Amino acid sequence: FHEVQARSVLNEVPGGSRLPFRWTVNPYRGCSHACRYCLSGDTLVLMGYGRVKRLAEVRAGDQVYGTELRGGVRHYVRTEVVAHWRTVRHAFRIELADGTTLVSSGDHRLLSDTGWRCASGTGPDGAPWPRLTVENAVIGPGRRLGRAANIAGSPLPDDARQQVVAVQSLNTDLPMYDITTGTGDFIANGVVSHNCFARGSHSWLELDTGAGFDTEIVVKVNAADVLARELARPSWSRDQVALGTNTDPYQRAEGRYRLMPGIISALAAACTPFSVLTKGTLLRRDLPLLARAAEAVLVGIGVSIAVYDEALHKAVEPGTPSPRARLDLVRAIRAAGLDCGVMLAPVLPWLTDGCDQLDAALAELAAAGATSATVLPLHLRPGAREWYLAWLARDHPQLVGPYQRLYAGGAYVPQGYLDLLANRVQPLLARHGFDHASSVRKRTVADDRPADRPPAQLSLL
Repeated sequence: FHEVQARSVLNEVPGGSRLPFRWTVNPYRGCSHACRYCLSGDTLVLMGYGRVKRLAEVRAGDQVYGTELRGGVRHYVRTEVVAHWRTVRHAFRIELADGTTLVSSGDHRLLSDTGWRCASGTGPDGAPWPRLTVENAVIGPGRRLGRAANIAGSPLPDDARQQVVAVQSLNTDLPMYDITTGTGDFIANGVVSHNCFARGSHSWLELDTGAGFDTEIVVKVNAADVLARELARPSWSRDQVALGTNTDPYQRAEGRYRLMPGIISALAAACTPFSVLTKGTLLRRDLPLLARAAEAVLVGIGVSIAVYDEALHKAVEPGTPSPRARLDLVRAIRAAGLDCGVMLAPVLPWLTDGCDQLDAALAELAAAGATSATVLPLHLRPGAREWYLAWLARDHPQLVGPYQRLYAGGAYVPQGYLDLLANRVQPLLARHGFDHASSVRKRTVADDRPADRPPAQLSLL
């Protein structure tokens, strides 16, 4: 933990944002659950000018080629490198039919004909991942990557794949490198290679974007005092302040640093309304304080619960508190005399969107005492899309085709599905007493924003 003295903690949302609030507070930076994908330094990266450069020599600010999905088809695009880092990892050799060899860490993801896969079949913290085998082909321009000066905007050709002929451990640790790009991927030895979006934010803080992002959590230990000072300014207009918009304020570190009690007290003392969105059951600790704050200002509390089936939850959200634990949190919030909205999000087409499943979920929320429910269908952005489809291919292969057709237009479901979901949900909301305080999220022009801009998921629409 990096204990820092922050100069400011009250952050204004950019003017062009469609979020329903103007101000946020985030007492923590960094994530101990981040991924650590990497490749050998000799890996050739396709640069934006059409030549290649060794991965070890690529630098932040360089232009490289990545890809993006358009109508279900992956296209080449130029993208900027926003971070570059080095680490030491256990090495695997991946050999392709055209003679190409890649040396990667076990958890580095390469795009295959069945989605993103890695050499070891094990991801960060020992989590299971789809394993790359000789039954797979990997996607990318292959050895043609050095003759690609003018491919921006063009689709990957149908034959842009190479059969994997061998995957084996080298039984040694080697220096390895990785980059973060604007598209979330890059072309490595002719193969589409995934990277982590979030690491670049640590470089803004002059911290290591590799292992440091995973293990170095920035803690604004004076957040409460600084916030109180900022809220005391004569210019402060007592706008709503949202917590939980970027990092969960009740993540694990909060158990040690206890920043939220001071933040809550500062907001209440300044007569400033605020909201908290969390998946963390640690919020229970502060319920008496939140109840007292609600006597002075408007306090909104939201809990996100996506899946109510325990087995499915373990498959798609293994790192989060169980549905039962979060429902118990809702009960505790209501027992403290506070309203509690729940985001039933994301609804998974054909997995959690059946009338019986939605009815059961809303019944659970009603029984727990939730005061509103917002229903939000699954978004599949680049990276998440391939990973989710790979999971479907393993656990629900019959759904891969229907998902590809449903999301053929991009990251969002079409209006027809939204209408279908609304028609299912609205009678159920009424049945369980949520019809006056809840809704299905409607598609708007805001849903056509670039893939790297998050949707306004906090609004109770």
